[in-house]
Amino acid sequence: MQNTSSLVKYNTPIMVSVSNTQKKKQLNNSKNEKLVTHTDDILNSILPPREWTENGQLWVQYVSSTPATRLDVVNLQEKLDSQLIARQARETGICPIRSELYSQCFDELIRQITINCDERGLLLLRVRDEARMTQAAYETLYESAIAYGIRKTLIAEHKKIELDNKIKSLSLVNKDLLNQVENLKKTIETTTAKAMERRELEEKTHTEEVERIHRTNDQLKTSLETLLSAPKK
Repeated sequence: MQNTSSLVKYNTPIMVSVSNTQKKKQLNNSKNEKLVTHTDDILNSILPPREWTENGQLWVQYVSSTPATRLDVVNLQEKLDSQLIARQARETGICPIRSELYSQCFDELIRQITINCDERGLLLLRVRDEARMTQAAYETLYESAIAYGIRKTLIAEHKKIELDNKIKSLSLVNKDLLNQVENLKKTIETTTAKAMERRELEEKTHTEEVERIHRTNDQLKTSLETLLSAPKK
């Protein structure tokens, strides 16, 4: 038997044949026997009968057309509260369970009101359908926003990976350039030291050569003066 925990009040299920032909005949017979009224037609259009198959037999359950009393409304509220607790519905935020239970509760209120006033029930049906369309639009918008956020996150992650790889590549290039700078500094220092040594050696050699020339010049000058000062014979 199908789960009957719905907040909407239904009649006792009717077993019909699984055969399509017999199904139509028995459904027609059951409707004729029940003497369906205009209110029943409206109720069945608002809240279509539930159908399910069990053990090869087709079962149909129509929504109840019994008027509701004050006690029924109180019981509906208590049943709603107990179902919210039993099914652990969240009190805030998006919760499919809470949404389903309140939707069933609203359907049951529409059923109760439609029995007393068809027009009022049909107006509430429009309100219900409009609310559901609005909710569906918000759900679509929410899902679209989530999808957009996920796409942006994936793009950002991909961009982050690219930037990380670029940073690593630039870090390696920077490290290589720093090594080149250090090598060039060492080369400059070595070249400068060698140049200084060579310059000092050249200066020393030049100084020694100048001193040697001065000594030779002094010696030649002395010899010349000696020759010039010697008496003539």
